[in-house]
Amino acid sequence: MTQVPVWRELLRSDKPLLLPLAHDALSARLIERAGFSAYAIGGFPLVGARHALPDIGLLGLGEMTQGVRDIMAGSRLPVLVDGDDGYGDVKNLTHTIRSYERLGAAAILLEDQVAPKRCGHMAGKSVVPAELMAKKLRAAAAAREAGIFIIARTDARAVNGLDDALRRGELYLKSGADGVFIEAPESLDELARVGAAFRHVPQMANMLEAGRTPLIPPDELLRMGFAMVAYPTSLIFRVAHSIEKALADLKAGQLDLKGEGVDFETFKDIVGFKPWADVEDRFGS
Repeated sequence: MTQVPVWRELLRSDKPLLLPLAHDALSARLIERAGFSAYAIGGFPLVGARHALPDIGLLGLGEMTQGVRDIMAGSRLPVLVDGDDGYGDVKNLTHTIRSYERLGAAAILLEDQVAPKRCGHMAGKSVVPAELMAKKLRAAAAAREAGIFIIARTDARAVNGLDDALRRGELYLKSGADGVFIEAPESLDELARVGAAFRHVPQMANMLEAGRTPLIPPDELLRMGFAMVAYPTSLIFRVAHSIEKALADLKAGQLDLKGEGVDFETFKDIVGFKPWADVEDRFGS
């Protein structure tokens, strides 16, 4: 059962909808425990954590949906999933929409990069003709059986300039998208232009650490017109750093890691040990 109505309700808040990106079920669980209202699953952290591969279009829909399914098992929160370019033409895109609706995703991001796509803050991107993307968005809207919330992403800023990206955003909204995401504005002025252009619809800002877009506090982004703020690398970068540090400590013979991580009881609580112990106590092992 999809959580779509919940997504629209979340966007009615007078606060920005903060979307940390989960890379596995444990990070999804921790996002929920931290009190966030929703989260996102994107290719960059999922592909990196699950396969130790870069986000350059190496995986297909089957591998991505399996990863999303596993991550969603860790949290009951509404989730925005990354649909990439739909993995093909309008038929493939229709299948993508219905696949993620069956998983229970509340919202989906669809983009206009030429396949194989890559992370939006990497060089070497190209975009499909705007009308081709508009046709795919019309197909996506028609494919919905549970009303999944569609966010149209354009990467045209890096390819054709901001003016073309803004034109594409307007076209995509007219073609069936519920919200818009102009990827990788490169200055405060550009962010302000984007925010002003689409203040009338739900739009998303992407706060990628070490990316092309300036990092702005969420309340300021909301004032600029961005209702959703995604944080694609904030968790996965810190996880990778913590693992490297722990391994360096172990290699140096430092076995007492107290203070460098959660304790045993806390971790048992995070992964839900007690309900399973209760089942065993009730029925026997």
